[in-house]
Amino acid sequence: MAIQGIGGFFFRAKNPEALGKWYEEHLGIGAWWEQKAGPTVFQPFPADSDYFSADRQAMLNLRVEGLDAMVAELEQSGIDVIRKAEWDGEYGRFARIHDPEGNPIELWEP
Repeated sequence: MAIQGIGGFFFRAKNPEALGKWYEEHLGIGAWWEQKAGPTVFQPFPADSDYFSADRQAMLNLRVEGLDAMVAELEQSGIDVIRKAEWDGEYGRFARIHDPEGNPIELWEP
């Protein structure tokens, strides 16, 4: 196999232009961006998993540096951030947000 990584993440949106601007403003993700090399987890979950909202088929997980500073910036922008002590452990630290259309986004600091 010659797979080298994930080449993109494509999803439907009610207002693609506005949602794209939100991702760029709050997460620094434009239509095209260069990623820093590091681990990527590709993991199907059971259909009845409660790890993220049951009304969503997927959750975007973003690898970050400086999780605490990022959480503070998001909260200053009025974005609700969820933190749970049980999420943090041997794999790193986690926080959860939702974009304006309700899509779950997990922020992961390995």
